Amino acid sequence: MELKKIAVENFNTNIFNLFNQGWMLLTAGDMQGKYNPMTISWGFMGTFWFKPLVIVGVRPQRFTCEFMEDYNSFSLCAFPEELKSALSFCGANSGRQTDKVKDSGLTVIECDKIEAPAYEEAELIIECRKVYADQLDGKSFLEKAIINECYKERDFHKLFFGEIVNIRGLDKYCQKS
Repeated sequence: MELKKIAVENFNTNIFNLFNQGWMLLTAGDMQGKYNPMTISWGFMGTFWFKPLVIVGVRPQRFTCEFMEDYNSFSLCAFPEELKSALSFCGANSGRQTDKVKDSGLTVIECDKIEAPAYEEAELIIECRKVYADQLDGKSFLEKAIINECYKERDFHKLFFGEIVNIRGLDKYCQKS
């Protein structure tokens, strides 16, 4: 699959579908073999602090949280529908017990501008440099029903803000003129 560089201002997709229905693989770490992928279906994308940003949430017990805290970058990758089973595997298994990349059949590749890896099979690669992180807490929720619905264990997400420093993808992710 030949991915082309996409300028942030030309990136075009339905963000709700990208996260919610398509899922994405969040990976933090480095190419020396210290990395972990995690399937996500929640996230944000937009502009804040005059920067193009992605915001992802990782629960503290997830193995990926350690990598998100220890490394200064992460990648987000979207895949074709036929690879949804690989993403399902990466979401249902822990990198503490299994080599998720090997067992899912994915192939790690280097990113262009960050140390975190991406995947050869991806149809979209978003490279992010961490600029902020914060832990959600139960006190700040204005709609308390969210706590009971999403945080029965009170395992509130840690939010990581990443400045988008590079995007590569298929033509379908480019703005049509």
